[in-house]
Amino acid sequence: MAKLGQHFLKNKTKLRKIVEALELKDGDVVIEIGPGHGELTDELRSANHKLKIIAIEKDEELAESLKEKFKNNKNIKIIEGDALKLLPQLTDDQRLTIYDKRLTTDNYKIAGNIPYYITGYLFRILGELENKPSLIVLLIQKEVAERVCARPPKMSLLAASVQFWAEPKIISNVSKKDFRPAPKVDSAIIKLSPTRKYAEQNAEKRGKYYSLVKILFKQPRKTIVNNLVLSIKYQVSGVNKKEKIIEKLREIGIEPNARPQDLSVEEIVKLIKLIKGSHELI
Repeated sequence: MAKLGQHFLKNKTKLRKIVEALELKDGDVVIEIGPGHGELTDELRSANHKLKIIAIEKDEELAESLKEKFKNNKNIKIIEGDALKLLPQLTDDQRLTIYDKRLTTDNYKIAGNIPYYITGYLFRILGELENKPSLIVLLIQKEVAERVCARPPKMSLLAASVQFWAEPKIISNVSKKDFRPAPKVDSAIIKLSPTRKYAEQNAEKRGKYYSLVKILFKQPRKTIVNNLVLSIKYQVSGVNKKEKIIEKLREIGIEPNARPQDLSVEEIVKLIKLIKGSHELI
């Protein structure tokens, strides 16, 4: 295992499933996160020789090894650095200089075998990218992949956060025996297809959504109305806050006594209409 907690996928069948899920075509650029020894990089190169690959490796020794390995391939660029910091820069049209080509939603994709400890933060970074890729295919912990793909009545903070900007799908489960060294748990290949459904909402509305999700799932066993009562400010003389929230919830077709895990992303978006400013009810 590398110093940064990586487990390297050795099963070529599973590596090919990652590549197939990317739906590669001529002109695509793939940003690969954590290439390690280059196992996935090799499969990507074999799948499409016209593909351009930007591989970001944080481990200094691995990065140097990859530079040597692919030194004769002009379509593969190895960058030593932290993908969590570099992704927003690489995907910003105004700052991109690699390949003299602008990365747009039409021509770039993201892939990688992701160390478990950075998965949550990576989803946050991906969700905040203004210029999102057309596809993201990641190898992550199986339990996390299942949580990301959950639907009502099994929604969670993670599912509600990711499904706001992408449609997730598990492509294949991957046994811990398929890695070198073997991790303690199984993994899964997850495909994220960024959607434009809520992408055009401004930063304020997106911020309200994520704030609301945190409110709702702070105590997931409580009812929606009770979570909102604890968090929303509503100070009008002679008005019962809980009754007012129940009234507003019913107006938009949401059952006040339902649990947060019962809500779809569309229903949470409806709830944004109830929030004004910082935790204030309209």
